[in-house]
Amino acid sequence: MTIQWFPGHMAKARREVTEKLKLVDIIFELVDARLPLSSRNPMIDEVTGQKPRLIILNKADMADEAETKKWIRYFKEQGLQAVAINSLEGKGLQQVTKAAKEILIEKWDRMRAKGMKPRAIRAMIVGIPNVGKSTLINRLAKKNLAKTGNMPGVTKAQQWIKVGKEIELLDTPGILWPKFEDPETGYKLALTGAIKDSVVEMQDLAIYGLKFLSSRYPAKLLDRYGLEEVDEEIVHTFDHIGRKRNILEGGGEVDYEMTAEAIVRDVRNGALGRLTFDRTEEAAG
Repeated sequence: MTIQWFPGHMAKARREVTEKLKLVDIIFELVDARLPLSSRNPMIDEVTGQKPRLIILNKADMADEAETKKWIRYFKEQGLQAVAINSLEGKGLQQVTKAAKEILIEKWDRMRAKGMKPRAIRAMIVGIPNVGKSTLINRLAKKNLAKTGNMPGVTKAQQWIKVGKEIELLDTPGILWPKFEDPETGYKLALTGAIKDSVVEMQDLAIYGLKFLSSRYPAKLLDRYGLEEVDEEIVHTFDHIGRKRNILEGGGEVDYEMTAEAIVRDVRNGALGRLTFDRTEEAAG
């Protein structure tokens, strides 16, 4: 299965980001802490060029803590400052302003040297759909200024939002790139909810999820579904989960589509615990 999703408003958003770039001091690139590389849009590198940037790893409460620390080190080695936050609960938000000030300190010093009075930091917030941009903005601004929704494609227009006296944010719609270089990227994004379910095969997604869990988090897989061992035959795992949850069709057969939906839902809502799908050692390789 090849997963692609590039609605027309995303192409328009790319043009708008390019046009508004000169208005901002820094880019806040929001990524999913569970997939810090797969949820980065390579198009952003092309569009934003050398503009200062802060990587914000959102949903850190759902990601493997040890892996998140590795990713922050990884980005630092790439010359990018990164912070981990949980925008839903408002945890770690003070790091965003602090890091932005650190990144822009030289620019602010130059402004002072010219006799210019420092102003609020103007930041553009970018990221793929459903990564939590609107939730972060609302938390920073302490108001419900941006639309939120647990589905991709909620934000479709740009708006300036004041965050206290220190930051002015330019929100942008989520942008996915037109073609994924690696098909696995599509699976990871779809499994975590960045791509509309209407364009994916749920059973394929669940199979990918089960294989990933078998490889990286076998104990969590066994514990969640009461399995005695990881079975190499995925269909046997499906059967076990379906029967355990009583997800059956007429005649007592397992309903594989509904079982697949239950597995994907478990991954997305954290029922299997903290998971990180991207690994720094794979990025380095």
